[in-house]
Amino acid sequence: MAGKIVWTDLTVSNAEEIKEFYRHVVGWHPEPVGMGDYDDFNMLAEGEKDPSAGICHALGQNADIPPVWMMYIMVEDLERSLVSCEKLGGKILKQPERDRRYAVIEDPAGAICTLYQEKDAKR
Repeated sequence: MAGKIVWTDLTVSNAEEIKEFYRHVVGWHPEPVGMGDYDDFNMLAEGEKDPSAGICHALGQNADIPPVWMMYIMVEDLERSLVSCEKLGGKILKQPERDRRYAVIEDPAGAICTLYQEKDAKR
């Protein structure tokens, strides 16, 4: 599955308002996802069980993520991918945390994405 886009979400300071924007503009149905003191949202297309995308609050670990549609790309080995990113002129904007297997990067053109490694994937 390496190289496959596995998720897309939008992190914004006004998630409640923006989820309603997409509900009315594209017809997504918001489904709350408990985050402790607040809810983020999975956004589902009409009649679908699986979410199309997520809309998240820019809080906690997401506080410094810019308001862009972020795609998550599966990688086989996150550490190796991060070394390659920097070696090829990219930047690591958000390092992986202790139990999280993802990192936000910026490519040499300035575009950002998230690299994601499944927990049971080869390290």
